[in-house]
Amino acid sequence: MSDAAQPTAAEVRAAAEAVKAALDRHLAAVERRSGEDDPAVYEAFNQLAAAAEAYDELLYDRYDEVTPFEIPGDDTLPPYTGPEEPNAISVLIRRDYAVAEPQRLLSQAQRVEAADVETGTGIGEGASGTVHGALGTLFGEFEPDEIASRHKEFGLEEGDSTLWVTASDEPADPGEWLEAPFEHVDPQRVVCRFDVSAVFDEELDVDEDEPDGGDGVEDDEIEDYDDLDTDLDEDDDLDDEELEPLEARER
Repeated sequence: MSDAAQPTAAEVRAAAEAVKAALDRHLAAVERRSGEDDPAVYEAFNQLAAAAEAYDELLYDRYDEVTPFEIPGDDTLPPYTGPEEPNAISVLIRRDYAVAEPQRLLSQAQRVEAADVETGTGIGEGASGTVHGALGTLFGEFEPDEIASRHKEFGLEEGDSTLWVTASDEPADPGEWLEAPFEHVDPQRVVCRFDVSAVFDEELDVDEDEPDGGDGVEDDEIEDYDDLDTDLDEDDDLDDEELEPLEARER
């Protein structure tokens, strides 16, 4: 960063004073809170986090120093304001994947397509010749939970995932939200949520004294995994009669 773009000492001092004021507001809100999910405490918490983050950035830009505390991320849910006795719930799921092995993805989709054509249930023959077509074929054939459990077979690599359960006063009318299913999600109606991310794994300490990195996997087990992966990569060399028939599924 150039000297012209650096914050002034006065700006850093002002940011520090803003943190002090935010600390006082947060403590006062906590002392006066009316319950476990007091919105005033939630707002004061967010203001303190924002002030601390701004100070941390200015401090680093001006003096190349950091604060000794971690700024909390905005990953908490706001206070619940939905119905106490919901008459309906919605389960929203997002799972991210990376297409790690496109050739394996294409191969699996082509097998599904061939089986559908053989049984007379196939539609869109030839769609599996592209990656986006193969994805459409596989997700049209298999349930999302099955793809999640077998993602490596399809050449996919798991990313982050989250599941939200939201409460509603009444069930939605048929077709009401189909055009934009995730557009109007109210975080204050989330009953519970479950997150899965590699970020959590990276926070675990690794015992450097263990030669295998602390994961409990022995060298001979790793060799077995390598052999298994080699076997999977040679799927394309199998004769048709050696392949297990795929069952056609109703859509």
